[in-house]
Amino acid sequence: MTIMKNIHNGFKLARHMTQHHAKTFYFASLGLANAERQASYSIYAICRLTDDSVDQSPEPQKNLEAIRQKINLAYKPQMDDLQQSDDIISAFRLTVNEYHIPNKYFNELLSGMEMDLTVTRYENFAQLYSYCYKVAGVVGLIMLKIFKYENPRAEQYAEELGIAMQLTNILRDINEDYGRGRIYVPAEDLNRFKITETDIKNKIISDRFIAMMKFEINRAREYYQKARAGIPLIKNKRGRIVTHVMADLYEAILDKIEQNRYDVFTKRARLSLWEKFWKLLKNM
Repeated sequence: MTIMKNIHNGFKLARHMTQHHAKTFYFASLGLANAERQASYSIYAICRLTDDSVDQSPEPQKNLEAIRQKINLAYKPQMDDLQQSDDIISAFRLTVNEYHIPNKYFNELLSGMEMDLTVTRYENFAQLYSYCYKVAGVVGLIMLKIFKYENPRAEQYAEELGIAMQLTNILRDINEDYGRGRIYVPAEDLNRFKITETDIKNKIISDRFIAMMKFEINRAREYYQKARAGIPLIKNKRGRIVTHVMADLYEAILDKIEQNRYDVFTKRARLSLWEKFWKLLKNM
């Protein structure tokens, strides 16, 4: 009885975390059946705790290692007292076992988060892709496990959607990331358009900066286009709908950046509740 109570509390906490920190995903997730929705929240909660351990903690490496140990606990055959005392891990353990989600995905995720502790610049897109795969591509693969599939080609499409969404985050958050000492736009792209770090520091929106943003936006849209071709391979009907909605909502952030005339320094690209609702209705 205590274990079931812990699991119930864990799913409840995960839902609150998702609702508070991931409003776009939470909105889209409302289209899922309860089991898949709860599972998705438990995955998000772990991703959120991992992310916060890097950006919100004075001891990020120590906290990342603590989360790694908790994740590994969830994969142990038998529950121990430590697992049972952590409601989030109890819910997470049920999810990874129910949907057969490999531990290697979370090892990749943690590896990506560790990169943020030491890597603040990327020389080329190949390096950035590796980072995006670890922090977002594997999340697409995890969600694919929850939504179910048979054709192995679906995995590549799921990875590409994760890449597209992470590239979108990077473009939206250029100013915020620079404040943390990071520039994710590859140096080869900055050099191609003659953008300096001083330009980013001084929030200069020049014709060169706009040209660079157009280039990066087109790259992200190419990944959305690739990913959408794989959505029909998802077995779960509601999962297909929610994946379409997520792709539409995130790609619309690129539209917002364009509408803001590429000002990612003083205007945050975000969708209104009505715009999100319209995207949902369009996919029903």
